[in-house]
Amino acid sequence: MSDRVVLVVGGSSGIGRAAAQRFAAAGDRLVLMARSDVSLADAADACRAAGAGEVAVVPGNAAVRADLDIVVHTATAMAYGSLEAVPEDVFDAVVDTAVKGTAHLARVVIPVFRRQRRGVLIAVNSLLGSVTVPNMGAYAVAKWGQRAALRTMQQEVRDVPDVHVCIVSPGSINTPIYYQAANYGGHEARPPWPVLSPERAAGVIADLAERPRAHTSVPVGPFNPVIVAGFRLLPVVYDRLVGPLFTVAAQTRRAVEATTGNVLHPRPADDRVHGHWPDRS
Repeated sequence: MSDRVVLVVGGSSGIGRAAAQRFAAAGDRLVLMARSDVSLADAADACRAAGAGEVAVVPGNAAVRADLDIVVHTATAMAYGSLEAVPEDVFDAVVDTAVKGTAHLARVVIPVFRRQRRGVLIAVNSLLGSVTVPNMGAYAVAKWGQRAALRTMQQEVRDVPDVHVCIVSPGSINTPIYYQAANYGGHEARPPWPVLSPERAAGVIADLAERPRAHTSVPVGPFNPVIVAGFRLLPVVYDRLVGPLFTVAAQTRRAVEATTGNVLHPRPADDRVHGHWPDRS
């Protein structure tokens, strides 16, 4: 059994669940947090089967004050639709989950790390924390705000050399979030190509737990650096192309009615590691 204690916030589905199972395979002791106790129970069983030394679950948004070695923050919510189309309560929930959720976690985790004089916080941000895309404004606002909070945290823990804050920025990952998301865009959403496996992101998270890289963001996706460079260096070209490309790559032709998805309330029936799209492992 490993001596490490790993807290995974958002450990019931997608990247968080894949990361939890990766740490479980290493024999780490896990604490899993998510909104749904049903999904948490399933995730805990999978982690025990994978070899976790011990698994505890914490339903809801409570904080854990025990000693910790690694904290992985993957909790997120997503909404499709223009800024004027997304309802206020959905917009607020998407932004609050990323921005306030990260700040709340920092208030609990960073003091523990300071007391221990060590610890690694790994937060999953997004490519959309560095660029904007039409009809994903709520998510972009959330992830830009979260990235600002994380970069500030990186600066604020510089006085403790063995405390690290790491940022992971995935592109398209084959998780259920695309059909769990709120949708006010009129069409079914899908991840744009190339779609990578959740295990790919979990591998990056596991590597950062062993070899933390602060003061930077680690991309997960071969074209992420190119897209960010285009957004920053060629804004006129980027703005001309991004709308048509989003329509082709990130939406299907299937019309859907407006839905809050899992933004306001969990949908445990959809929680799992993988979505239903093919991925490039």
